[in-house]
Amino acid sequence: MGLTIRGTVVAEMIRQATAELPNESCGYLLGKEELVTENYKMTNRDASPEHFSFDPKEQFAAIRYARSNRLQVIANWHSHPETPSRPSAEDIRLAYDPGILYFILSLAAEEPVLKAFRIREGNSEEVELEIIK
Repeated sequence: MGLTIRGTVVAEMIRQATAELPNESCGYLLGKEELVTENYKMTNRDASPEHFSFDPKEQFAAIRYARSNRLQVIANWHSHPETPSRPSAEDIRLAYDPGILYFILSLAAEEPVLKAFRIREGNSEEVELEIIK
């Protein structure tokens, strides 16, 4: 199964991640079916360059927002300020929801790299990702 994300959403994620350097940034990706149409910005409560955690109040607000706008939470995402776009051992260990995807935006190279993963039972598999206008 492939996934499509709007370029405007990717640009917004990059702006958010860059603005929150040196820490990881995070959020939910919302949309319908296999199309991501919105980034729901969240606060990294850990304020750390090596890990993140969501604010539970923001998580509930995101779910309410998605439901009221007839959207689905397709994925959560976070940035890797200095490491590649692949799940770390901690990312895999903390991937509690097998029903959503996990996006990682790496800022380690000159150009940001965004990848999506399905993480289940301690295993990660990259999901094909298409960026559209």
